[in-house]
Amino acid sequence: MTHKIAILGASGYTGAELVRLIAEHPNMEIAALSAERKAGQTMAEVFPHLRHLELPVLCKINEIDFSQIDLCFCALPHKTSQEVISALPNDLKIVDLSADFRLRDPEAYEKWYGNPHSALEQQEEAVYGLTEFYRDQIKSARLVAGTGCNAATGQYALRPLVEAGVIDLDNIILDLKCAVSGAGRSLKENLLHAELSEGYHAYALGSTHRHLGEFDQEFSAIAGRPVKVQFTPHLVPANRGILATVYVHGDAKVIHDTLSAAYDDEPFIQMLPMGEAPSTRHVRGSNFCHIGVVADRTEGRAIVIAALDNLTKGSSGQALQNANLMLGEEETTALNMAPLFP
Repeated sequence: MTHKIAILGASGYTGAELVRLIAEHPNMEIAALSAERKAGQTMAEVFPHLRHLELPVLCKINEIDFSQIDLCFCALPHKTSQEVISALPNDLKIVDLSADFRLRDPEAYEKWYGNPHSALEQQEEAVYGLTEFYRDQIKSARLVAGTGCNAATGQYALRPLVEAGVIDLDNIILDLKCAVSGAGRSLKENLLHAELSEGYHAYALGSTHRHLGEFDQEFSAIAGRPVKVQFTPHLVPANRGILATVYVHGDAKVIHDTLSAAYDDEPFIQMLPMGEAPSTRHVRGSNFCHIGVVADRTEGRAIVIAALDNLTKGSSGQALQNANLMLGEEETTALNMAPLFP
């Protein structure tokens, strides 16, 4: 069976990444691609690296016949996404890559994103899209909310540890480096080459980064009590990749054993040998997440490092992994490509 796929917001980085991945899927056909400001253009004009593919011409969302679509990826900005999704057919399967449906509490959404949620019915039915931990719910979901790329990286490093109770939940420091594609494709002064290259900087310091809402929601639900990590993201002059360095209080060997047991059967989470640290260069362009554990020089403390590609495992690869489950496909289909190196 061939599933007809639509991608809304196909002119952004995550939209292009979805096209790249789905092009290798034996049972998916891209039937519609939308980009409001670039409607009428071809994907080859917008993304020359995709010119070898036969793809639909970019169109406006209202030009798509959704009765012919089996699943829709929504790669639109937050706020726009909820408005569009609330107007789509109720029987259409949707994987949303925006932030609009990640937070279950409407008040939490308004706190972190600055505006009331306008699609509360859809927000209530959405399943959080961290595949390895919500697999069963995703299989039967109509709407899946993809995680934030930073939030996914931090959770892969920490979720099993929070659940097992092997770390001090009041002493978690998450230091994260994210490549510039995580900021999207829009023109912004601080993302110009001359502004960004030859250095990196912290941003959204203290309690302002929106992915803190996901950490608070998920870790607190697992622990059964409030858990607030100390989180500092940094923007680095690289195109792809996230590296999360997490400082925790706990026995390093127990932490490594706990993570290894949790991910033993996971196809895309790779635990490194004890004492070895991962690198973003070893996951680039892939759907893999590498995790390492190193003992701190002070007894009773450990360092957990997680690396993934923000556009693939952190976003579009995760979205396809979820779509495979929703459509009854093998979860790993079109996602087993090796990382690009060098």
